[in-house]
Amino acid sequence: MSGVSLAVAPRSEPDHTIAPGEKSEHKPLRQQQQQSVTGGVMGSLRVIELQLVAFIMVFSISGLVPLLDLVFPAFASTYIIALSRFAFPSHGRVSTASQEIFQGSKLFRLYVILGTTIGLFLPLAYVLGGFARGDNHAVRSATPHLFLLSFQILTENVISGLSLFSPPVRALVPLLYTVRRIFVIIDWMHDVWLNKTLPANAQLKDIAWAWFGRGLATANLLYFSINLLCFLIPRFLPRAFERYFRERDEVHGKMSEDKRPTAANKSQKSDKKVD
Repeated sequence: MSGVSLAVAPRSEPDHTIAPGEKSEHKPLRQQQQQSVTGGVMGSLRVIELQLVAFIMVFSISGLVPLLDLVFPAFASTYIIALSRFAFPSHGRVSTASQEIFQGSKLFRLYVILGTTIGLFLPLAYVLGGFARGDNHAVRSATPHLFLLSFQILTENVISGLSLFSPPVRALVPLLYTVRRIFVIIDWMHDVWLNKTLPANAQLKDIAWAWFGRGLATANLLYFSINLLCFLIPRFLPRAFERYFRERDEVHGKMSEDKRPTAANKSQKSDKKVD
């Protein structure tokens, strides 16, 4: 995915194939299939996704997220749906075995874990610590980033298992959110570095807390800038377009092959009529 999404397994689709020698009556009936679909909908909502929904709801009603950041997920979702409908329609070839656009090495997985820690876990701990310490400035500074990142991860996890969205559309999700979050992180750095000053007689724990917030904001800006400029744009996005156009060419090639026998049959029938 984007280098920041949580490491969760892709949704698995039920296997409805009939093995050789197996009777079709052993397969679920329509009523059982409907029950399994109902249970599968709830099962597909992973615990992490429910937690992200809870974070989004709390952040939305807390009044700590600016209006522009509240509106941005709606704009991004509308734009993504429009792209999937008009610009890059899916070819319906998404399978559970090939949902991931970019499959990296163990080093890349460590990179993903590092991004998840820096971008999600530590800022969440920083916000919770700000609530405990009564530091409203720290909470207000880091909450917009957490809100957008939670929406990004939730959106990526939801559309990754839907054949409605093609690889370019799925690749544009982290790209759009990362660009917006970089501006949000710059505001976060401005708040913790310039707008917040420590008193001359500040205690050691207060100094450590202030520098933790400054270091965390700086680490997020460095990581997601590198993620955008060195991974998403030069590697992730081209890989998605390459896969999309390759699948499109395969579909067109298969359609042209299917038309050839039909045209040959029509020519044979016309020759028989002439005879």
